[in-house]
Amino acid sequence: MTEVSDSSEPRRAAPPLSDYLELLAGVGQDFAASLDVSRTLQRALARIANHLHAEAASLFLLERDDEQLTCKACEGPVDIKGLCIPAGQGIIGRAVNDNACQIVRDVRLDPDFASTVDNDTGFTTRSILCAPMSVKDRCVGAIELINKTSGDGLFSEQDRHVLQSMASSAALAIINARLTEQLIEQETLRRELELAAEIQRSLLPAPGDASFPVCGVNLPARSVSGDFYDIFPLADGRIGFNVGDVSGKGINAALLMAKTSSLYRCLGKEIDHPGELLRRVNAELCDTGTRGMFVTLVGGVYDPLRDSVRIANAGHEPPLLCLPDGTYRAYPAQAPPLGIALDLVGEDGYPVIEIGLEGGCLAVFTDGITEWKDRRGAMLGSAGLKRLLLELAPLLPAQRLIALLERLHCGDAPLHDDMTMLLVQRASSLPRIGDDPHAGQCETPNAATLRMRDIASLRVPAAARWLKLVRALLSHVTLANGCSSRCSHDVVLAVDEACQNVIRHAYGHEACGDIQIDARCNGAVLELDISDFAPQVDPAAIGPRDLDDLRPGGLGTHFISECVDHAEFVPTESGLGNRLWLSKTIF
Repeated sequence: MTEVSDSSEPRRAAPPLSDYLELLAGVGQDFAASLDVSRTLQRALARIANHLHAEAASLFLLERDDEQLTCKACEGPVDIKGLCIPAGQGIIGRAVNDNACQIVRDVRLDPDFASTVDNDTGFTTRSILCAPMSVKDRCVGAIELINKTSGDGLFSEQDRHVLQSMASSAALAIINARLTEQLIEQETLRRELELAAEIQRSLLPAPGDASFPVCGVNLPARSVSGDFYDIFPLADGRIGFNVGDVSGKGINAALLMAKTSSLYRCLGKEIDHPGELLRRVNAELCDTGTRGMFVTLVGGVYDPLRDSVRIANAGHEPPLLCLPDGTYRAYPAQAPPLGIALDLVGEDGYPVIEIGLEGGCLAVFTDGITEWKDRRGAMLGSAGLKRLLLELAPLLPAQRLIALLERLHCGDAPLHDDMTMLLVQRASSLPRIGDDPHAGQCETPNAATLRMRDIASLRVPAAARWLKLVRALLSHVTLANGCSSRCSHDVVLAVDEACQNVIRHAYGHEACGDIQIDARCNGAVLELDISDFAPQVDPAAIGPRDLDDLRPGGLGTHFISECVDHAEFVPTESGLGNRLWLSKTIF
């Protein structure tokens, strides 16, 4: 530290060492006892001013990128707390800039003394002792004492040493407090990011069965992601899906991602036209404002009966159709991203493309996949992605996604962008309607088969999750073969109840077998056989009972009988399993 003085100082007796140690201990206890920096600095300043017999004292901290000194605490007849002066101005500014203690015995002789405060308050400043609050070369402000009230009225060399020691202690406490605040803020932000990431993960669909025709995966580059995808069943058995990418990164992108994903799912349950759905989402995003951000998105609907998809592409990466012969078709965007403007698409909404999968797989992905770079900096690109998909084609779609990400994200290297991909592909054991009736029959208990015989022949695992597919297929084939809406509705309800009975009573909720459903027309009568391969049950044990008997159970057969004209348990040809025969007149 540099000593600055404008006159020689007469020798005076030093105060007892015990007084100095008591002051040091008191100030140290103040800093250790409280995390409230403002209150602690005020208490410390009062102790210092009292110990050194100063008429007034003030403590200034550097703010606004060290361009301004602001009074944070003061003692004496005049309250100047909140006073701001440019850094470098006045004697206190000189102490900060030079990082040196200043002793001014007569302020009238110092050209840097600014009398503005004295003129405004009526206070008279005669002498000043000012010490920078610094630790090594890091200065955070200064403490200023004004007008010694004891002895000859001048601050001594001993006073300088004491004040400099106290200023260094205060600087250390301030730096530690700021670091603590930063750590608390960082921890709060970390927890908020974890919560945001958890909320984002909850917006993603739960993993489905391995043979489910639509599956996806998301790998964020940071805690939260600007990418998203969704998969949700529609009431008629079709499956809605989307893949989106929000411009930008961080919390803003994550919030817009959550908003867009929620909008799409909510509206998608009511609007099954992808182009109109994207138009509605775009209108909502434009109406509420996105601060210059936008969303690229592919939205679509998969029809398992036709093995086809209808998609609308809003400025997103071109989806790839991977055909069984190893060739590919790309479907570039025909409209701009969402959230830019309302008048960029017509009233009919975003253009829609219908794609027959032809036994292939549709891949929808974000640019984080194609723009991935290896350690040499080579980008994967569309050609590299095609090569990977072809190499991993023997795997089921869900397994293929995991294997692909493992190839791209190996080791501890950070991702440069979020990676998201969705695949649409009928399981290999599910041939399309109209295929060879003997082709693709179920080879494992976890696969479902659909083949035509008369009207339809359907075989599914004995698990509740497959009943939605059963209902959708039966509704389609009965309506297509002349059943009225009411008749089709009754048949679907009866078969659904019969299948639930098989799951509950025949297999006992253990998904270890299949249910076979055959439908045929016999003139104006629709006949249905529901068979299982479980141990035989006694029809009398599960038959209808008196409706006045209010015990639980046994009412399912009443419900089935009300929905159809005739219901009867019949022996199976092999003597194994159970068979329910239903008939319903078409009208």
